[in-house]
Amino acid sequence: MSEFVLPPTSDAIPLVQARRAAFFVSDSTGITAETLGSALLVNFPEIVFDHHTMPFVDTPEKAAEVVQEISRAYAEGQEPVVFTTVKQFQLRKLLHAAPGVTIDLLAGHLVELEGALGVKASERPGQYHALGDLEKYHDRMRAVEYAIEHDDGQSGRALDLADVIIVAPSRCGKTPTTMYLALQYGLLVANYPLTDDDFPTVGLPKMIAPYPERCFGLITTAQRLSQVRSERRPQSHYASLEQCTLELRRAEDLYRRHNIPYLNSSAKSVEEMSAVIIQSMRLRAARAQTTPKNSSR
Repeated sequence: MSEFVLPPTSDAIPLVQARRAAFFVSDSTGITAETLGSALLVNFPEIVFDHHTMPFVDTPEKAAEVVQEISRAYAEGQEPVVFTTVKQFQLRKLLHAAPGVTIDLLAGHLVELEGALGVKASERPGQYHALGDLEKYHDRMRAVEYAIEHDDGQSGRALDLADVIIVAPSRCGKTPTTMYLALQYGLLVANYPLTDDDFPTVGLPKMIAPYPERCFGLITTAQRLSQVRSERRPQSHYASLEQCTLELRRAEDLYRRHNIPYLNSSAKSVEEMSAVIIQSMRLRAARAQTTPKNSSR
């Protein structure tokens, strides 16, 4: 009996094209197509993707134009990867005729849901990001107005209404996270900057002292904070590594003394930080539960 011998193996990954075109095609805004598609593409860091978002592709004529764009990229040597969230069968058929790889982010899942729910899916485009639920839309706009008024400790007028108060030294990511929580979830979020004037202190700064249970802290690394501050005020005491180290150490000590939950923002996106805050502050069951019924791909 001849011995079975495995062919020689190699750790090398098959050759891949270093640069490819990625198309995100939607019959509405393209937000969902780009978000989901990008979440998949990020797993292939060795490839550079040129992103092309094609929104409001809701007629055969527009679909044909998109196919031409995809074909042009193919002819230029960038084999396309196409992500679609188009609901009409006729348009999907046209798009699937384009060269390259087409990944339909909806079709299979809609068929599965139709079977499970016993209801035919609507082909009307743009339902997810539509204004459908006006009450939730107005909640978000009110939350944005609240966030602007209560940004950077500018006002303490309605802190008693805050779902969460983000506390951190300057340039740790307070404002972007505040605005994301307001716009995405309709949460009432204030933020307060820790400055030299707040130390030394036994308790919390006066403005937020009545609301320790609503506070959530942010820190970062001293190197990262110094880098960010240097972009704003280069070669200043404010941006020095020594000052950044001191402020972060004081902030972390304050959080620990008052049992304030906190996280390091240096390696986290705004979306990740927001998710941690919602979970940590147990906000999901309350105002954060505002996923729109009809709110786009």
